[in-house]
Amino acid sequence: MAYFNETHIKNLEHLYKINLINSCSGYKSANLLGTKSKEGNENLAVFSSVTHIGSSPAMLGFFLRPTTVIRNTYENIKETGCFTINHIHNSITKDAHHTSAKYAKDISEFDVTELTPEYKADFFAPFVKNSPIQLAMEYVEEYGIQANKTILVIGKIVGLYVDDTFLEDDGFINLAKAEVATINGLDAYGIPNTNKRYGYQRPKVLNAKS
Repeated sequence: MAYFNETHIKNLEHLYKINLINSCSGYKSANLLGTKSKEGNENLAVFSSVTHIGSSPAMLGFFLRPTTVIRNTYENIKETGCFTINHIHNSITKDAHHTSAKYAKDISEFDVTELTPEYKADFFAPFVKNSPIQLAMEYVEEYGIQANKTILVIGKIVGLYVDDTFLEDDGFINLAKAEVATINGLDAYGIPNTNKRYGYQRPKVLNAKS
């Protein structure tokens, strides 16, 4: 088994290190965040850091790297207070990944891919058409992570659209059936094809010590 201590990791070649550390945490969510500037410029960007914050109220968060470079998504969210989260599925992984390219703010990723914007219920930010799960999000707050100067952005769910085909009777969304993608590292996309669900777990009854 390969072993890396802290010194080894610090001294690794840059690309090798970011591939290694981005992979070692496990599979990550694969989402497209849709935003629009006040001037009407649409933006779409792939994120692998969307995470559950809480169910009541319903909130999700995502992490941003330092804002010393162009971050159109972040700027648009701060300007307008809203964004969308759209699940990446099997047939759009290539175009979804291309949204990681750094385009100028006035160039929409929708225009350089086959992805199509969709608007619902007068929500300001664009959704991704045909995404099986689409979330309308409202900005709540953010936290700066001092250790590496990243930002955790938290939003509340104000609208949730789920393809009926993948929504089960108990509220479970069958991501495997929807062929929703997951991200391994920076650039590898996988499509899980099975689910194993287990019921609510209670402590086992242990034999009392005599």
